[in-house]
Amino acid sequence: MTYENLDEKLVNALLNDGRSSLRNLAEELDVSVTTVSNHLNDLDEQGVIKGYTPKVDYGALDYDVTAVIQLKVEGSAITDVADTLREARQMVSVYEVTGDHDVIAIAKFEDTDGMNDQIKGLLKDVNVNETNTSVVLNTVCEHEQFPLEVSE
Repeated sequence: MTYENLDEKLVNALLNDGRSSLRNLAEELDVSVTTVSNHLNDLDEQGVIKGYTPKVDYGALDYDVTAVIQLKVEGSAITDVADTLREARQMVSVYEVTGDHDVIAIAKFEDTDGMNDQIKGLLKDVNVNETNTSVVLNTVCEHEQFPLEVSE
């Protein structure tokens, strides 16, 4: 195999099976183990691959409530509020956004009491002007990643 698009093919192989060994990846991509190792190291250093973690089904662990929390924040404090949310244990995603709200967070809770406590805590921050919370009724897809296009 040529090395053309090797990084994309390597990422796609890892998306398919993140626990695949270097040897299996090398066989699948028809390159040497050393080549796979070198390319993986490069992808790590470039920040393309941000680690290897399991996909956790929080619902199976009794985190049955998923909330989408939208916040209106004092303009100069958006980054501080987003950083505070990022550090909160049950926040799984935090975004600074355009539109009617400044920050959107996705969080997992065991119950609505836990969600309520977290939201009340957010409202104690003087930089948070308003929150709007939606409770997810049905998860259609979550934590999905997509394979990269590889031009042949």
